[in-house]
Amino acid sequence: MLLTEEAPLARTSPPGGDLRRTGTHPDHWYPICWSRELKPGHMLARKFAGEPIVVVRPKEGQPFALEDRCAHRQVPLSHGVVKGCTVRCGYHGWAYDEAGKCVDVPYLGRDRLPNGVKSYPVHEVDGIVFIFPGDPALADARRPATLGAKAAKGYKTRELNREVLAHYTFMHENLFDMNHQFLHRRQMGMIKATCLGRKSGPDWAEVQYTFDRTSGRATVGEGAILGLMRGVDDADRKDRMVIRTDYPYQTLTFRMDDGDPVLSVWLGYTPLDKEQRTNRTFGYLSVKRPKVPLLIDAAWPFITMFTESIFKEDKEIVEMEQAAHDEAGHDRNNEVFPPIKELRNVLLRCGVPMG
Repeated sequence: MLLTEEAPLARTSPPGGDLRRTGTHPDHWYPICWSRELKPGHMLARKFAGEPIVVVRPKEGQPFALEDRCAHRQVPLSHGVVKGCTVRCGYHGWAYDEAGKCVDVPYLGRDRLPNGVKSYPVHEVDGIVFIFPGDPALADARRPATLGAKAAKGYKTRELNREVLAHYTFMHENLFDMNHQFLHRRQMGMIKATCLGRKSGPDWAEVQYTFDRTSGRATVGEGAILGLMRGVDDADRKDRMVIRTDYPYQTLTFRMDDGDPVLSVWLGYTPLDKEQRTNRTFGYLSVKRPKVPLLIDAAWPFITMFTESIFKEDKEIVEMEQAAHDEAGHDRNNEVFPPIKELRNVLLRCGVPMG
């Protein structure tokens, strides 16, 4: 049942805890790189919550990921070479297979091999390579099958890719709370967001909105996204946006009727540093193709410019939030919006405390 704004807020939050010192839970799949970045026969150095990881794509076979530290002298394996389905350290030539097992030490032979390095389950879907940093026994059951509308033929999609100097929880809150439209007044004019309701569960939260423009006018990019799909008789139709956190991912869908979304967004946030004050945002923004196919191609540069401007403003504001948190030394947020309170409960409940 969808709760109305007047419905009482259930007290489900764990007692205490600073949300900005709640780490993302490792028992989920996290984006680590774009498929296009990982060339056959090459590897990439990446980080997950401060842990160095090397992601490898053999010339033949599936990609794999290892701890980016040689078991010998701890130097990064990513400074070595890919040989077949192994990584050979660039210092002494120690070799590791896709499971992290040391399979060769050139000056010792193969019968006196030391311990290997940690390996990570890898999953590649819709152009993104994911790793599973937690319990490998849980990996198969939690694989993402698809990412928003990326694979849908009826949509044109662009990547959302940026490094943000903010804790991942700020990202969830920013998207979830559409009352911040004042921030985007230069891009969209004055927009009033009306919350239609909310609902939540142990590891998810959802909120619905409709919007009214109270002053100003749409830019070419904003108008292109909706105008491509809106008919002459649709001018007075109330649009509906649904934003959902399914821990640890977020989605946004925008509909003008009961059909397919006009706009679909999928987002994943990967913490980079140990304190998780920086994240890499991976995502897809998909716009439904109109009946005249070439229209969306003509409008695409304006759609890209508009969405990049919006994301730039969001990035700047959440980085200001992170800076304010660091200056205060703790979370001083005075949250009053019930859907955000529920979202914060979910993020506290699903995350893990950091020291």
